Amino acid sequence: MTERAPVPTDTVQRLTAILEHLPECNEHDAWTGLAWKVRDATVGHVFGGEDGLVRITFRAEPDEVEAFQHLGPQYFKASWGTNVVGMILDQDTDWDELAELLTDSYCIQAPQNLAAQVDRPEPQPAPQRLAQLET
Repeated sequence: MTERAPVPTDTVQRLTAILEHLPECNEHDAWTGLAWKVRDATVGHVFGGEDGLVRITFRAEPDEVEAFQHLGPQYFKASWGTNVVGMILDQDTDWDELAELLTDSYCIQAPQNLAAQVDRPEPQPAPQRLAQLET
């Protein structure tokens, strides 16, 4: 059986820096890799694949889920869950973009009273936001 790639420590540290300031968002061991959850709901899950690539999955709004399938090989829609998408993490990862995506995932998964405590930029229509992801 092929081994899964380890998640680099610096990647975990960068993800923790993004997610630790969100109310009640805590790191947990996952079936593989690490997950960050708000209460029992997964916000993000980072793991290494058998192909040697490191991926993170998170939640997205319905209009963005379909678009993730067409953004290119760095982005993907997971085969589980209707709103689970992800991206491959590598030397070209845009960490500001990922921070925004993970914050959105948190607000989708968190109870309303917790999500309301999070500063978020004014939401953009999906086509504009996805055009930014493509550049």
